[in-house]
Amino acid sequence: MTLMVRYCFFLGITWCLFAAVTEGGGQQSSARRYFDVKNFGARANGKTDDSKAFMAAWAAACHSTGNVRLVVSKGTYLLGPVSFRGPCRFVSSLTFQGYLKATTNLGSYRDSWVEFGWVNRLILTGGGIFDGQGASAWPHNTCPKNWNCKLLPTSIKFVSMTNTTVKGITSLNSKFFHVALVGCKGFRGSGIRISAPANSPNTDGIHIEQSQDVTIQQSSVSTGDDCISIGQGNSRITISGITCGPGHGISSVGSLGKYAYEKDVRGLVVRNSILSGTANGVRIKTWANSPGAIVAANMTFENIVMNNVANPIIIDQLYCPYASCASSVPSLVRISDISFKNIRGTSATPVAVMLRCSHGTPCKNVRLQDVHLDHPGRLRSSSTCMNIKAIYSGTQIPPPCSV
Repeated sequence: MTLMVRYCFFLGITWCLFAAVTEGGGQQSSARRYFDVKNFGARANGKTDDSKAFMAAWAAACHSTGNVRLVVSKGTYLLGPVSFRGPCRFVSSLTFQGYLKATTNLGSYRDSWVEFGWVNRLILTGGGIFDGQGASAWPHNTCPKNWNCKLLPTSIKFVSMTNTTVKGITSLNSKFFHVALVGCKGFRGSGIRISAPANSPNTDGIHIEQSQDVTIQQSSVSTGDDCISIGQGNSRITISGITCGPGHGISSVGSLGKYAYEKDVRGLVVRNSILSGTANGVRIKTWANSPGAIVAANMTFENIVMNNVANPIIIDQLYCPYASCASSVPSLVRISDISFKNIRGTSATPVAVMLRCSHGTPCKNVRLQDVHLDHPGRLRSSSTCMNIKAIYSGTQIPPPCSV
């Protein structure tokens, strides 16, 4: 018999976990069982680490059957790294909300702050706030200068999740990435708000890797790195209705080709979005000296507005974020079947379209249709191309380049 579980969290706003569970273990369908994180030791004073209480409450909820209500009373909850892992045998759907603050003790972390893993049909919603308190950690981030750096913790990480829904949450001032998806299938995100200063290092808004069937829509990202980054091994990713800026771009594909274990990226759509004041627009970036050959293909960027955006359209197969990078071997990432449609607005740089492909594996079937990107200065916007014969149609401002 299937019953509805309700777990409610009260932190000024109401936090509820709803779950459909299968009755078992002699539970009566009309019985209601209560779990309050304070009964598991939570202090809710914003100073005492409540991690153990949350983990104990999660374990009790995850293994419960019947009509269950989990209560997190009003307050601010300080948390160290916590991992909400399944499988939850009886729980098929969860809804999770609230106000959480991350500990600033970097020594307590491994790679993430709040991790959800191996759960089916998780629903994370309701206006909750995840405050990574990253300002104290950013000075310890050496990654912008050192490729072999120690990574700081991601704020919210989803690992090997299936059929996940995330709606209406806020992530503030992450120490590293705000949200990361790794090995997920069937992820739906909407109404997500992400915020960090423009100078906060490596604070990617949403990073997606080794995942399938992901949709991110109607969300806003203001951060110090890529608003949304598409890593290796992804397929069937749709990004729409995103407001991005400041940041490094709305959907940066890559960087790809840095490691030998990487897998193909196929089937990306980015549409109906606005970028303002970002360091890049829509971008595909790959490393030279790549140790293996992978494919980046079947990608469409359409109906995108650029407001004073540097490098609005860019393919860069000589990507190097450091002072210098080894480049004795060209990038082996094969880029093909890429479309830029109805991209319009203003470019902060004279070069509005940069298509810099690998001389080892030139880009194939790259199409630009109805591109109108003005440069507000005295210089007209221009294009630059390398190792590519792009296909143009409709309006083309800047004028096409020839190689």
